[in-house]
Amino acid sequence: MGDPKKPSNKFRRPRNPWRADQLTQELYLVGNYGLRNKRELWRAQTELSNIRKQARTLLAASQEIREREESKLLRSLYRRGLVRDDATLDDILSLTIEDFLSRRLQTMVFKKGFAKSPLHARQLIVHGHVMVGDRIVRVPSYMVSRDEEERIVVTLTPKEKPEEKQQEATMEVTQSG
Repeated sequence: MGDPKKPSNKFRRPRNPWRADQLTQELYLVGNYGLRNKRELWRAQTELSNIRKQARTLLAASQEIREREESKLLRSLYRRGLVRDDATLDDILSLTIEDFLSRRLQTMVFKKGFAKSPLHARQLIVHGHVMVGDRIVRVPSYMVSRDEEERIVVTLTPKEKPEEKQQEATMEVTQSG
């Protein structure tokens, strides 16, 4: 099970981290999508790898299991915005890391023109200027689903969370009393 104080990694490092072609590809992706470090890239690659592994397992499964599980996987990926409505397992296997990174909130804010660069989009998100629906999202790696895509809003002033207002009110009461 492992130690509860030390959670397991959500990513797998590359087998050979010093290959020149791999380094240039990673550097391009980190710069183009405004990632903080390569760990964010490796996390996305691992998640994509797990999805593709599910698709390969379904291709090798029996017909009845495949019919049942294939529709679940395709519906899930459609809601996440990774595949089209009429997709097949082959479409899942042809997914790239760019498809996956383009569904991040940081990339969406930049592509919609709310920010001047991916790093500016990251800063807007972290500082609480971006809302998805009626929620403030402060996580740049938040995966935007298909129905949340049109509900992204950027405000000039960050909205306070209700807990923060309540904490401020209790602090004022304790300071005055």
